[in-house]
Amino acid sequence: ADHLDAVRAADLDALARADMPFDTLVDLLDPPRTPGRHPLFDALWIASYGDDKRTSGRVIVRAGLQRSVEGRQVLLLDDVFDSGLSIAEAAKIVGDAGAREVVSAVFARKPWPEPRAADPEFVAWEAPARFLVGYGMDVAGRRRGEPAVLAMD
Repeated sequence: ADHLDAVRAADLDALARADMPFDTLVDLLDPPRTPGRHPLFDALWIASYGDDKRTSGRVIVRAGLQRSVEGRQVLLLDDVFDSGLSIAEAAKIVGDAGAREVVSAVFARKPWPEPRAADPEFVAWEAPARFLVGYGMDVAGRRRGEPAVLAMD
């Protein structure tokens, strides 16, 4: 019960200091949509953290591409960019599959003490060097559904 109370207090504190919910931001930005374009969507399931809060230093491919990317432009999207291992492995996978161009975008780029394997072309947020959860980011499969980005340390 004490742990749940501490988690609840941390969540409420983070929500109280949020500038605005993500869905409100998207509504305000009102990004242009082009009805004549129909991008394909695919997902790679790759991991270097597993259930830990530190990278293992190696990338595990849990599920590869399901569609051909040969001759296509590919945009890789990732939540957190720290070591760069995941983006580098994803770029290699789609490059080896024949993609014509590969660019990457990340939600949060954290500072990293060593040179990285790759660097994203687009970064939404320069994040602190903390372990982040919420909005799809998780720790051991938990906390992914938090309504805000929270730091676990």
